[in-house]
Amino acid sequence: MGPMNIDLTGSGMLAITRDALTALRAALMRDTGPAAAGYLQEAGYAGGGALFEAFRQWLASRGAGSPESLSVDGFQREATEFFRRSGWGSLHVGALHDTVATLDSTDWGEATPESVLEHPSCHLTSGMFADFFGRVADAPLAVMEVECRSTGAPRCRFLLGSTDVMQRVYEHMSGGLGYEEAVRAAS
Repeated sequence: MGPMNIDLTGSGMLAITRDALTALRAALMRDTGPAAAGYLQEAGYAGGGALFEAFRQWLASRGAGSPESLSVDGFQREATEFFRRSGWGSLHVGALHDTVATLDSTDWGEATPESVLEHPSCHLTSGMFADFFGRVADAPLAVMEVECRSTGAPRCRFLLGSTDVMQRVYEHMSGGLGYEEAVRAAS
């Protein structure tokens, strides 16, 4: 394993094709309807720990320290490279109204732009990010995808925040607010 490679076997991960993930998501959506989102989020959350440990090992192999020791810029740079090298895509870490963190990607691997779905659908990623970034924050986090390339949007955008804040965001969005207004109202 070179310093720029990810040891999939040693980190408890395996590579599957994007087509396999897309077919799995489509079959779950067809056969279980809205419940598919929960199943995929649960699976993503279950895999977040191994992914985080793979990230930790990958950082160590590069001499970059631990995830917790990185600056925000260093974390963004390293996480983007890690997720890109593992086939997921690039990430830009930001914030919205100083209330929630944002993760944006114009090339996220779970998205299927050719699908033109009605709702954001990177459910596996949402669960995975909740566990992965919760480990970085050392606190439980909730994740909601609010823009998705699968719906024709130019990027996938995930909001990360405490469970209380994200519950308020969800409630405001359910009441008809757009996500930016919902975040502002939740702060």
